[in-house]
Amino acid sequence: MAKTLYQLAAGVGLALALSACAHQGSAALDEVGVPQVPATLSIDEADAKLKLAASEREAAEDEYAAREQECYSKFFVNSCLDKAKEKRRLILVRLRAIEAEANHFKRAESVRLRDIDLARTQEDARLDAEQRAAALPKPVKVVAPEPEPPKPQGKSVAEREAEHAAKVKKQAADDAAEAPRRAAREAAFARKQAEAAARQKRVAQRLAERQAEADAKAAKAAASGAAVAVPPAK
Repeated sequence: MAKTLYQLAAGVGLALALSACAHQGSAALDEVGVPQVPATLSIDEADAKLKLAASEREAAEDEYAAREQECYSKFFVNSCLDKAKEKRRLILVRLRAIEAEANHFKRAESVRLRDIDLARTQEDARLDAEQRAAALPKPVKVVAPEPEPPKPQGKSVAEREAEHAAKVKKQAADDAAEAPRRAAREAAFARKQAEAAARQKRVAQRLAERQAEADAKAAKAAASGAAVAVPPAK
């Protein structure tokens, strides 16, 4: 009971801490822009993370929609929109990292508990089989060599649980190490997309300017030709 209360308190504390950081933008990132996600210690804590992340995602989308409407009333519309999009992108990158870590913990914990239940079921079946075998009437003793004692059937439950716990811990460490790199790749990809869009915009603007100049020159030349072709009135 005490352990359950401690886990619930830890989950609530984490939820409050994440809520305090919800609108800090890049403050939730490390020096290279990769979200730092605290390790999850219980299912309740993982659920609290996912619930808070969903709430923050909805708030970020609402804030972006409101900000987008405000930008259209300003002179520098594109600059305003770019800032709003960048703020939303940073928030979503952080939330994706939190959700990925929490979901991974829940999957790993589910596998661990399932394996423990399976191991206990197998152990119960083995003990039941031994008890039934012991309850059978013993055969009449005959003069024969003593049979060798049966060898233990595989590893004990404690050994299997220890091995499984070690595997889960190693997998969690590997995933935790990979999460920053995966988030960094996502951030780099998003930056490249933004840069490509900006380049396309600049190229389109230059082409439009050149076309406007060419149209102006053509119009001027046409006007000059028309003036030469028309004879003066007598």
